[in-house]
Amino acid sequence: MRNGRLELFGLKTCDTCRKARRALDAAGYDVSFTDIRDTPIDPAQLEIWLAEFGPTLLNTRSTTWRGLEEATKQQAPLELLATYPALMKRPLIEHDGVLYLGWSKAVQGELL
Repeated sequence: MRNGRLELFGLKTCDTCRKARRALDAAGYDVSFTDIRDTPIDPAQLEIWLAEFGPTLLNTRSTTWRGLEEATKQQAPLELLATYPALMKRPLIEHDGVLYLGWSKAVQGELL
């Protein structure tokens, strides 16, 4: 088992989150998973994530985003994420106080 705690935030129905979780489990991490639809993220935590990642925290390529009215898209990112958790780019991973967003080759290189 790898050292340090690893928390993965995402959706249980998200293929990318499932791939990341399987790979991290196989690498020996003790993964704590939070489904952001089932367990809403505290606004203070969302603010920290927004400060770290800025607008890239919003997944503007998602079907959820495309389904929003233009006026809704103009809301503050914090409001959007609190109302529509599926808008968050996934997965968001916290390991030993370091945050990672997405499951890119770069993130995999850091964690695997």
